[in-house]
Amino acid sequence: MAETRRRLRSSTVVLGGMGVLAAALSACGSDPDRRCVDRDSYDYLNGYKIVADKNCKSGSSSSSYGKGRKKTGKTTTNADWYYDADVSGRYADNGTFSRSEAVDRGGFGCSGSGSGGG
Repeated sequence: MAETRRRLRSSTVVLGGMGVLAAALSACGSDPDRRCVDRDSYDYLNGYKIVADKNCKSGSSSSSYGKGRKKTGKTTTNADWYYDADVSGRYADNGTFSRSEAVDRGGFGCSGSGSGGG
């Protein structure tokens, strides 16, 4: 009976350790959380206004200002992907427009300084 319990505990530790290792390895390879925002809509209290994803190019990472400018109806939206932001309602703040910086700020097991900013 005691041997069965010991075997169960050791297999649980091994399986749990493998889960932590898998999470650490996959955290760096995954895409950071992103929102499509209007760069021209920044509000000091709320941040950038979130717009429909169709306004941002699907596979692009931001490298130049204004590349996502689209005319939607009567208004022009200067849309771009905003990574790792704090989202509150229809606004995102404290993120970055740089995908590579968002990956560097990444999770457990990633290399990088871990500094915030944006």
